[in-house]
Amino acid sequence: MAALTQADYRQLAAFRHALRRFLAFSEQAAEAAGLTPQQHQALLAIKGMEDGPPTIGALAEQLCIRPHSAVGLIDRLAARDLVTRAEDRADRRQVHVALTAAAEAMLEVLSAAHRAELERIAPTLRALLTPFG
Repeated sequence: MAALTQADYRQLAAFRHALRRFLAFSEQAAEAAGLTPQQHQALLAIKGMEDGPPTIGALAEQLCIRPHSAVGLIDRLAARDLVTRAEDRADRRQVHVALTAAAEAMLEVLSAAHRAELERIAPTLRALLTPFG
């Protein structure tokens, strides 16, 4: 592997800055919608799961948190009527989490704003990634 140049460091710093700006945008959008960034990420993860409503364990894995932390997060979302829980019929130890209509509506607005922001910054991200690709 070749040694890193000053240009490589500049590019890496610029990429990290672009990511951080997007994350700051995301945090502000979530908070404006009345959610914490972690709650927003949980709703997005639940909606984005391919195999239907995830278990709490699968959600914990997706969010890179411990299962007991996921339980607390789901408790707070359930208290706001943003998610529901249902026992797995085949394995009662498993609990599946699903979005409510209120969460779906909130997530649609947030996701549209995020998609618009990604479309806005896409040229910058592409330019920063090109030499690495």
